[in-house]
Amino acid sequence: MTASRKSALAVGVLFILTFITSIGGVLAYGSILSDPTYVTGAGPDTRVFVGAFLELLLILTNIGCATVLFPILKRQNEGLALAYVAARVVECTFILVGLLSVLAITTLRQSATAADGGSLITVGKALLAIHDWTFLFGPGTVDGVGTGLILGWLMYKSGLVGRRTALIGVVGGVLLATSGVAVLLGVIPRGGAVQGIMTIPEVIWEAFLGLYLTFKGFKPAPALVLASPEQSIVPAYAVKAGAA
Repeated sequence: MTASRKSALAVGVLFILTFITSIGGVLAYGSILSDPTYVTGAGPDTRVFVGAFLELLLILTNIGCATVLFPILKRQNEGLALAYVAARVVECTFILVGLLSVLAITTLRQSATAADGGSLITVGKALLAIHDWTFLFGPGTVDGVGTGLILGWLMYKSGLVGRRTALIGVVGGVLLATSGVAVLLGVIPRGGAVQGIMTIPEVIWEAFLGLYLTFKGFKPAPALVLASPEQSIVPAYAVKAGAA
């Protein structure tokens, strides 16, 4: 297995894991994300801790994608490659804040008394609101700028994947980021049909990257070739053959 194939496989698997951990985290959280009275109830806290663990893995896989891709993408455009890494870090910061707000609800619930009911519900609603806003700004907006617009453009310019498919990432990123801003400004409702439809191209793009890079790998491209033939990820002649 060549160095190029190893890098592509690592990125592909990491992207697939981002899907598994993000969806798994939401499913594990269960009612805590929708029930303001959770903080005063019995509460399946074990599920919440599992969800938090999955979101921690999501943070690691998100940053892992950017870390593995950076040495390759910087040969196309180092500034944009660094911007992609930064966008991933910002997105993960929002995810972490949301994760901590959910864990804070379980801590309040475990120390609650009957007399604290009303005030705890108010605090619980505030913490849920923090989680919802962090999701909107992180996976709902910054992800569109980073993994959609920036990474899609870098993939398009470098030819590491099919250029037509990479344009889906560019368009999907713009739509996702736009939907996040539209929700923030009150133009469209949060979680409505319009926001859902505008999210679809970005989901397709990220799913494509995960599956394509896992089973196919990068296309031969100049970004995989360094100045020194001995350091190249793929030989120069392979890039020329791929271009032909």
